[in-house]
Amino acid sequence: MKILHTSDWHLGRSLYGRKRYDEFSSFLDWLSTTIQDEKIDVLLIAGDIFDTGTPGNRAQELYYRFLCRVSDSFCRHILVISGNHDSPSFLNAPRELLRALKVYVVGSITEHPEDEVIVLKDEKNLPQAIVCAVPYLRDRDIRIVEPGETIEDKNRKLVRGIQEHYAEVAAIAEKKRKALLQQSNIKNPQSQIPIIAMGHLFTAGGETVDGDGVRELYVGSLAHVGKEVFPLSIDYLALGHLHVPQRVGGAEHIRYSGSPIPMGYGEAGQTKKVVTIEFNGAAPLIQELRIPCFQPLERIVGSLDDILSKIERLKTEKSTAWLEIEYTGAKIVGDLRETLEEALADSVMEIRRIKNKRLTDRVIHAIQENQTLDDLDVNDVFERCLDAFDVPDEDRVELTGSYKEIVKDLLEEDVNEV
Repeated sequence: MKILHTSDWHLGRSLYGRKRYDEFSSFLDWLSTTIQDEKIDVLLIAGDIFDTGTPGNRAQELYYRFLCRVSDSFCRHILVISGNHDSPSFLNAPRELLRALKVYVVGSITEHPEDEVIVLKDEKNLPQAIVCAVPYLRDRDIRIVEPGETIEDKNRKLVRGIQEHYAEVAAIAEKKRKALLQQSNIKNPQSQIPIIAMGHLFTAGGETVDGDGVRELYVGSLAHVGKEVFPLSIDYLALGHLHVPQRVGGAEHIRYSGSPIPMGYGEAGQTKKVVTIEFNGAAPLIQELRIPCFQPLERIVGSLDDILSKIERLKTEKSTAWLEIEYTGAKIVGDLRETLEEALADSVMEIRRIKNKRLTDRVIHAIQENQTLDDLDVNDVFERCLDAFDVPDEDRVELTGSYKEIVKDLLEEDVNEV
């Protein structure tokens, strides 16, 4: 049995206003071809399929077209879990229909944890694997709010809630495996029916990069769980949320596949990957497959001469890159965009963002050094409000915590839920 692990597609995401459907389409075409060439039996998609809970028609078209194409290929099973960017009810809505295509969707936890434990069978109807398809666990799913809780209390309860949920579904999987082995009269080791788990969460020590759009899942950077949280019975754990491909705590069998295309210029230099896992009755053979770059991104920083020189070099190389340009020269250049557009006039390259630091510093005095308005997020704006109203330090921790709770609830609100 051969499995492919991918995640964090973020279908529908834009880059400074530029739609990226061509990139997404090229990736999904490459992935479906790879699944066929590699003879993949099971596809795991570990959350953040869409960039928002209300994806546009084109993003939905890409998703469903891909599922139809792969379900009609060598691949026998597709498992999809929700991520923090997904709407659980939106993903769940067509799940009964998709089940006919051997696509199993788990958008949210239910009252019955066994709903997340799925037995996969081969063409002879024999058990092939058991998957614990754990979706993104929202705060309210795993923690009961109590008055007077400290940040440390919340942290402990969140980690404990995650650990208990994985322990519960893994126990159900182990029980199912034991029963299946007895029914089949199989006396070989447990690896005959591997237990595979999925999840969408932030692990301790996880690597991120600036501008990747990975937001904290819980208030106060809480619940960065360690590998010890996951039951030892899990033979492979397919994780989503972090965009950098990586192992968790050095464990070969606990991995993030990472995002398939760079979500921002911080990811531009990354090698994007999917992970394949092959079970042949022994320890799994785990390999990484490199994803081609479908749209190069280039970030150029320096004086005007430096920038123009780099543009000329890229033109000589016949680059098709989308550019992020930061001007850091000493002189104020008021017509910077016009100058750069002229330099690119005979090129297919596009400028997606220009940061004119000198001009910005002159016009926007309230912004701190080395920052522009584009650098501020909702938390930065709140901090500026606290500064503007001279809120004492002793009041800021509680106010900031409450504010982040509100923002998190707004981001996680399932607008499709009736």
